[in-house]
Amino acid sequence: MKISRIYLDTSVIGGCHDIEFATWSNGLMKDFRLKNYQPVLSQLTFDEISKAPERVQDTLTMLLDYKPEILEITEDALELSEEYLNRKILTPKFRDDTLHIALASLANVDVLVSWNFRHIVHYDKIRLFNAVNIENGLKSIDIYSPREVTNYEE
Repeated sequence: MKISRIYLDTSVIGGCHDIEFATWSNGLMKDFRLKNYQPVLSQLTFDEISKAPERVQDTLTMLLDYKPEILEITEDALELSEEYLNRKILTPKFRDDTLHIALASLANVDVLVSWNFRHIVHYDKIRLFNAVNIENGLKSIDIYSPREVTNYEE
């Protein structure tokens, strides 16, 4: 059986310490520990977590034990992110959110997970991101919250 590659944005890691999201973020971490899924991170995630509280940084360190694939920020990803901004899917204030989508799209992950319901896990936004992806010869990207993906609710 092929293991799904799951790109997780920073909100999922931080969600491990948030009462509203901890059940499902930690459940997803258990999925990674049990090798049900392959975690995919990016350099952007490391950059964002470096400004987070120590306990969130510790969760990222723990996640490294599960041997995640780590994506570098490439010129192609920056260009795709810019295309999302040019289409006004999001404003430049949320450039990092578009970069997460671009990195995951170019890496051809199976799913991107996020707790960002305003800019990422949002029906209209997903349709617009995917329209740009298809126009650029990429496949559509599935975007869900960890609640919809994890097999475990700790």
